[in-house]
Amino acid sequence: MTAETKRRPAVGSGWATVMAKEFADQILSVRFLVLMIVLGLAAAIPLYIAAERIRSLASDVSGAQAVFIALFIIGPQDASVFGIDISVASFIGLAAPLLGIAFAFDAVNGERAQGTLPRLVSQPIHRDAIINGKVAAALVTISIVLVSVILIISGVGIYRLGIVPSGNELLRLISWIALTILYVAVWLSFGMLLSVIFRRAATAALVGFGVWLLVALFGRFLMNLLLAVIAPLDSSAAAADQLGVLQLQAFFHRLLPPTLYQEASSVLLNPSVTATTTPATLGQYTQATQQIPTLLSLQQSLLLVWPQVVALLAVAVVCFAYAYVRFMREEVRA
Repeated sequence: MTAETKRRPAVGSGWATVMAKEFADQILSVRFLVLMIVLGLAAAIPLYIAAERIRSLASDVSGAQAVFIALFIIGPQDASVFGIDISVASFIGLAAPLLGIAFAFDAVNGERAQGTLPRLVSQPIHRDAIINGKVAAALVTISIVLVSVILIISGVGIYRLGIVPSGNELLRLISWIALTILYVAVWLSFGMLLSVIFRRAATAALVGFGVWLLVALFGRFLMNLLLAVIAPLDSSAAAADQLGVLQLQAFFHRLLPPTLYQEASSVLLNPSVTATTTPATLGQYTQATQQIPTLLSLQQSLLLVWPQVVALLAVAVVCFAYAYVRFMREEVRA
């Protein structure tokens, strides 16, 4: 074996090296601690409310199924913020995109600003290992934050309520965690794209958090304003026409990633949710209203949410692919 062959990096080893270095930097950073505290505090208030409501209804829910997982979906009655229910799942869904953007908006342009990007790409690794390693490290770090917070919530719930989760509830919770990580990956890919496009980290952060604020908090409100103009719901119209308008409105709402995540979360965390789409015909609407309340199995719930999961995955792949191509074609000068 020649000396040149010995110096040649093994295929696939470069991204792992970058990932290990980035992960070590992130896990020990102040950013990691601050974001974990913020996410924990964001979930503490709805957790307390959910626990108190379950305790007040203990006599009614005794022996019922999916009581433990109700910790994540129960909030105060008739209360919401910007149209988002005050529950643990809603708060995590609201704060999780912040993790994705916060760990990615300066991934590339931060190296460029410090002048370390030319030295990084001159190392004996493939250029794509840099962006792949950075994304992998950020995703692993965020996954640790989410899993840690959810485990703390579960532990507090078990301690306060004395309810041990069943195997089916644990599987639903694991499925929901995987869905949340996928949702974070959407915003992580978007943040990485901004980091590649904009040369200044401050600009990327401003655009990223601005888009999050617009989409997550005001997206449904702005979409409803738009739909009120292009597809108003007329109460005097025929029932079939009203169903058509409702379907069109549901389609436009699903263009927003938060809507896809909320629909999938409600199905995974609540086995009594049996549909996420508007009936297409009057016959289907009649069947839906006459349906006997039932609890879906986990497999049935997964079949129900696979379109939302595929849509979120497609958005994440498109954003990352565009960032990948831009980074690979970018000219890096010392």
